[in-house]
Amino acid sequence: MHEKINRLLAEIEGCTAKSNDEVEALRVGWLGKKGSITSLFEEFRQVGAEEKRQFGQQINRLKQAALEKINALREGLEHHNDSKQTFDATMPGEPAPLGARHPLSIVRGEIIDIFKTLGYTVAEGPEIEDDYHVFGALNFPPEHPARDMQDTFFITTGDNPVLLRTHTSSVQVRVMECQKPPIRIICPGRVFRNEAISARAHCIFHQVEGLYIDENVSFADMKHSILYFAREFFGEKVQIRLRPSYFPFTEPSAEVDVSCNICNGKGCNVCKHTGWLEIMGCGMVDPNVLEASNIDPQKYTGFAFGMGIERIAMLKWHVRDLRHYFENDVRFLRQFAAT
Repeated sequence: MHEKINRLLAEIEGCTAKSNDEVEALRVGWLGKKGSITSLFEEFRQVGAEEKRQFGQQINRLKQAALEKINALREGLEHHNDSKQTFDATMPGEPAPLGARHPLSIVRGEIIDIFKTLGYTVAEGPEIEDDYHVFGALNFPPEHPARDMQDTFFITTGDNPVLLRTHTSSVQVRVMECQKPPIRIICPGRVFRNEAISARAHCIFHQVEGLYIDENVSFADMKHSILYFAREFFGEKVQIRLRPSYFPFTEPSAEVDVSCNICNGKGCNVCKHTGWLEIMGCGMVDPNVLEASNIDPQKYTGFAFGMGIERIAMLKWHVRDLRHYFENDVRFLRQFAAT
């Protein structure tokens, strides 16, 4: 028995474990009901009386050594696991991934900054409007097709129905109602039209409209302002042209084209081989619109213009499908992270 005790003691001293399960297996193998140390106590009963004292002390030391070894192995595993989870708080943290501004927000900001240099201030208004501010005060006749359900999202009906604004011109009306000239504002915002969604159209889009009213404002002032914007946004070499058009709230009215910045006016698929790209509509404010807001058309004149932010963004980055701006595909948005 003495030899067996020494052998077990050597085994205990040399044991290692890589997990708590292995430690538990050692404990059961040594101290369980059928463990090697437990079996020694059964053999101890057969030892002579003169040897019981000596072997009893050896078995107790063996049991104590096994318990100390098990505790030491468990503490070692706990310390090892804790060391894996520790970190140096003085080390610099990992940089958090940054998102990107939406391309429409980027273009909107650039447009606003350009017109701010000309003295324009930003004006905003409600997206849910009434018929008067969207159509009536802007000289739209009752039979105008824009009032039809095919173009406008109406919320209520009646003498002055509530609707989702189809343009930000309603903001211009609200400013003219409460502010006397001189007025020089730009009105960025989201607008809604009942249109089929495609690569070149959407039922939701964004506009920036401008209004300048003062004494002796001329068509030449409007043309110079638009040329300044075009060259600031598209480059110093860009040219503009104005084509006669019609809008109920301006007279005379025009469509504004810029020389294609992709082919430099030579003609390509983007400009349909014309060398020109349409960017906005504009015109001198109709006297009826001024009168509707109690502004004397004999004393004051003004001009207004409006452009679609999506359209400008498409020209800036040569995006061919309008739907990309609304789908929130991170693969598309990440392209603007450095902008």
